[in-house]
Amino acid sequence: MRPKIIAVIGGGAWCENVIKQARKFGFDGAIWPVHPSKPNIAELPAFPSIESLPATPDASFIGINSHTTIAAVKALAQAGAGGAVCFASGFQEAIDEVVEGADLQDQLLRVAGDMPIIGPNCYGFINALDGALLWPDQHGVTRTDSGVAIITQSSNIAINITMQRRALPLAYVVTAGNQAQIGLAEIGASLLQEPRVTALGLHIEGVGDIRALEALSLQAAILGKPVIALKVGTSDQARAATISHTASLAGSDAGARALLRRLGIPQIDSLPEFIEALKLLHITGPLSSNRLASMSCSGGEASLMADLALPCGVSFPPLSDTQHQNLRAALGPKVKLANPLDYHTYIWADTAAMIKAFSAMMEPRLGLGILVSDFPRADICDASD
Repeated sequence: MRPKIIAVIGGGAWCENVIKQARKFGFDGAIWPVHPSKPNIAELPAFPSIESLPATPDASFIGINSHTTIAAVKALAQAGAGGAVCFASGFQEAIDEVVEGADLQDQLLRVAGDMPIIGPNCYGFINALDGALLWPDQHGVTRTDSGVAIITQSSNIAINITMQRRALPLAYVVTAGNQAQIGLAEIGASLLQEPRVTALGLHIEGVGDIRALEALSLQAAILGKPVIALKVGTSDQARAATISHTASLAGSDAGARALLRRLGIPQIDSLPEFIEALKLLHITGPLSSNRLASMSCSGGEASLMADLALPCGVSFPPLSDTQHQNLRAALGPKVKLANPLDYHTYIWADTAAMIKAFSAMMEPRLGLGILVSDFPRADICDASD
């Protein structure tokens, strides 16, 4: 996914956005719009046909309707193009509304042959490592030297994830849509080969090729790169929605959980947890143990932390003699020592004392130390503390 020559097939607003976003993102390769009648698209000279392009594009964004998408894919495949993103909907996912949707998807696969296609019914991809993208909308991704890869079946979920402000570096964001030819697992296996990718997150509506998912899990284990999944389909409504969204069969929630558990792919249940888990994996990698330490200046927060751990398979072990001794020296006689720890406010704003207390809580047997901090509203409060 490091194209040097991209073709943008179509002249609508979506295709103009692909060109604008590529420029904005710093793409330094050639961009060739293709349209049969428009002389210029997004201030670039347009070519009347795929056959008239001066060279074969590495990657193409096809932003035209489902019927003409098939003709464009056929022309690109015959030219030996590197691959294409198929933006249009109206294929297998719309079978209840468009009778010919399944036939159109079959035709798409036949004309594509060996040329890779992503989609149909998807936005494409963003490569933040090399500044390359085929993406028809705004996004919040910034360039990075390393980060996580995220693959979703939902383009709108992907957009929302790019807008996160949780300090998670995104190396790749890829939407798979209907997965007509290439599935999440195959895309994930390719992205894991990139040394600058630290972890992989999958947003799964339906598990297609189980063997491909098994291969992905094995490859991730060999490379030592963690994979997590946000699998939808717990409710009847969600399972019904996945069929009309990306033509996926969600299957039973119990079956999906059992499969992911067997493959060693942890399942996350919400987008915030998904992003935070990926951030932790990017920074630290998998934890060395399930033993945690928590520090806060509130008994209420200490209780919340203890309760949150119950369903997660982690623990807050009792303090060791060394921890107890060093914490007593740092906090004085009035603080009840425990894990999770309420260190009170006696040492608040005393930087040296706080460092001493937090250091005393940490020791090698712990997999993670957590400091709970609540920041005041900057618009109406003094944040100097």
